Amino acid sequence: MAEFKLERLRTIMQPEPGNEMEAEGVLNPAAVRGKDGHLYLFPRMVAKGNYSRIGIARVKFNDAGDPVDVERLGIALEPEADYEKHNAGGGCEDPRVVYAEPLQHYVMNYVAFGPKGPRIAIARSNDLIHWERVGLARFSPYEHIKFEGIDNKDSAAFPCLIPNPDGEMQMGIIHRPIFPGTSPEELRGDNGKGRNVDIHRESIWVSYCPFDLSMHKPAKNAHFTSHRLLAAPQADWEQLKIGCGTPPVKTPLGWMIIYHGVHENEHNDDKKKRLVYSAGIMIMSENDPCEILYRSAKPIMSPEREDEQVGTVANVVFPTGIDQRNDIGQPNRFDIYYGMADDRIGVARLNIPEMLPKA
Repeated sequence: MAEFKLERLRTIMQPEPGNEMEAEGVLNPAAVRGKDGHLYLFPRMVAKGNYSRIGIARVKFNDAGDPVDVERLGIALEPEADYEKHNAGGGCEDPRVVYAEPLQHYVMNYVAFGPKGPRIAIARSNDLIHWERVGLARFSPYEHIKFEGIDNKDSAAFPCLIPNPDGEMQMGIIHRPIFPGTSPEELRGDNGKGRNVDIHRESIWVSYCPFDLSMHKPAKNAHFTSHRLLAAPQADWEQLKIGCGTPPVKTPLGWMIIYHGVHENEHNDDKKKRLVYSAGIMIMSENDPCEILYRSAKPIMSPEREDEQVGTVANVVFPTGIDQRNDIGQPNRFDIYYGMADDRIGVARLNIPEMLPKA
């Protein structure tokens, strides 16, 4: 039977000794190919006080084509805008980067941790080195659901236009708002037992933004005016939360994302270590990304290694970067870059089958 096969390769990046900007971890990177063909990572670098910057690193490969190391190149973004700073510090966190074909430049979705909490922010670049802020993403309401002013730490853009609910081709992002009462910390324990999932408040959404093609930039600071629900928690391994992981990438099977799910391990005596972050696969229709063709019944990756179970936050694998290996003639191979216990970065090799397996 066809199946997705994932193999961990190695830890690719960890806090650099003596580097104060990485004193509390290096994690959750974006991954994207530059125009020069090299692969670049954009890790979250955490200094003391949970002060986060987004760095730039170039990936090094061995003769077999496997990623083995990185070369640090500097800083892409650090807290400068008002929406990235607060009294206790600030943060530019957890980026995802794609090359947006209709805009003809790179687009970065990241978390701006400012005075009102974590919000989706967007930046753009022509060369991956110099980044211009577009601003905070803005959201119109959907029926009785208001996205504006809600915490949101998970978002990634599609690299090309997709059809909105009216069939118009627009920019789209996948994201997961954290409505009050829906975080894993609030739902664990008795609060998460025997409950009915709130389909609107606990789901991954796809939201759509019109843009000015002549200007090659999002219109009105990336105002998302329409929305469709994508997926809510289903399986046991994602019972407390599901959220965006890697940006959508087009495969012969359809659009693919590696997403994360959270469940509680009640057999762990340490309540602080009961939450478990795992990763699964979702395949969506190429013609309609909100049509799910396949979804993991079981996680494809869960915290198993010691450095995934022990760190700044225990029991976390958190995929954020993906690299299709066309460069070595293996289009069905994808390297997945993921955070390990909120402390360091791992990479795993994912091989996809020729046909979708049964879910």
